[in-house]
Amino acid sequence: MVTPAHIQDYIAQGLPCEHLAVDGDGAHFEALIVSSVFEGKSRIQRQQAVYQALGGRMESGEIHALSMRTLTPEEWRQQNG
Repeated sequence: MVTPAHIQDYIAQGLPCEHLAVDGDGAHFEALIVSSVFEGKSRIQRQQAVYQALGGRMESGEIHALSMRTLTPEEWRQQNG
C-alpha cells in the first residue's frame, strides 16, 4: 500500500523541492510542492513535472488520486508572509 511518505519520497527523488508535504489515506492524496522548477511554467506544465517525478505510478494505478498544489518559492513566500 502506498503511503504519503512513499509519495513524498518519489517526488523528492525526481524533483528538487524547497518545501514538500503529502497527506492522504492510502487512496486519495494531497501534495503541496514548492520548487524553483515551476518558475515560468503553467499549472499543467507543473503537474506534468510532478507526474514525471512519480515515474508512471499514476498511470499504473499504484497512486489512485493525487491533488496537488504547485508553487514557486516566491509564490510560497508571498502566501506565507
